Amino acid sequence: MSAEGRARREKVRLQAAQMFEQGIKPTQVARFLRVSTKSAYQWRWRWRSGGEAALASKGAGGNACRLDDAQLARLRAALDLGPAACGWTEDQRWTLARITTLIGRLFHVRYTLRGTSYLLHRIGFSPQVPAHRAAERDEGAIAAWRTETWAKVQGLAAATGAWICFEDEAGQNLRPPKARTWARRGHTPVVRVSGKGSGRVSVAGLVCLRPDARGHLFYRVRIHHGRKGERRSMSEADYAELIAAAHQQLHAPVILIWDNLNTHISAAMRAFTSAHPDWLTEVRLPSYAPDLNPAEGVWANMKNGLGNLMARDVDQLAAIIKNRLKRIQYRPELIGGFLAQTGLTLEPEPP
Repeated sequence: MSAEGRARREKVRLQAAQMFEQGIKPTQVARFLRVSTKSAYQWRWRWRSGGEAALASKGAGGNACRLDDAQLARLRAALDLGPAACGWTEDQRWTLARITTLIGRLFHVRYTLRGTSYLLHRIGFSPQVPAHRAAERDEGAIAAWRTETWAKVQGLAAATGAWICFEDEAGQNLRPPKARTWARRGHTPVVRVSGKGSGRVSVAGLVCLRPDARGHLFYRVRIHHGRKGERRSMSEADYAELIAAAHQQLHAPVILIWDNLNTHISAAMRAFTSAHPDWLTEVRLPSYAPDLNPAEGVWANMKNGLGNLMARDVDQLAAIIKNRLKRIQYRPELIGGFLAQTGLTLEPEPP
């Protein structure tokens, strides 16, 4: 257990000691502090024999760490650099075997795989799934957008009473995303899906936010049956209809924030945005920055409900997608949570 974990555990024990002084029974203490009844009775026995001092932490259990603080800091720095910087270029995975080898290279100390696992947990590491980021991503431009452009957007919204609307699009075919499920050990579940690959559902959505109102989600769905000559994505007309419908429902100006998709910057789309300067303001997101768009959270939530789905045809898939999006529309607190995931905040309007 890390030093922070021991401090939290000791705080709980000292709180239990204060409750024992008030005559509260161990069963009630266990229920209130969310610990086992056995632990509560042991704490009371130790408290009766030595007071609060008997419940103080005695430090980390087990053997002392074979690496000192400076070596642990050096190990953290090396792990933060990634496997490629330490010689493993075939993939970007930190495995216990690789970290054990790294410790031997840096400090000439031999660890077992289990010992390496204990060491990593002690310094605050845990197994995690990495997030993908484009190599062409400009972190400086994204940081500037977060601080400068976002402040200007909020200032314009406060001055004009406009809604801040993030736009994005997604698609889903008849092959659903894989999701975990319980099954008999050794028998992998099989989900029967269409093998033809024809048919697709495209969705464009607007996440509309304002500090003084609940969030809104507007969307348009287009079904592609795979016919010859049929468009396989949303058109400029679909985007224009979605934006115009949102403006009519919100009864206020719209600040449209979206990426540089070719359909967004086409001549037809530029003609639409320039034709409505009285209520429509366009703001571009930095390239390769989907983490700034709360609409990405909408698609993640929607596709989470499509895991292992057995849809008969693309029309049934479209109906299920609409149902998932309709559920999100009736949960404004969830829509606000999508913005929180981006790290952006809506400042309340001045009185």
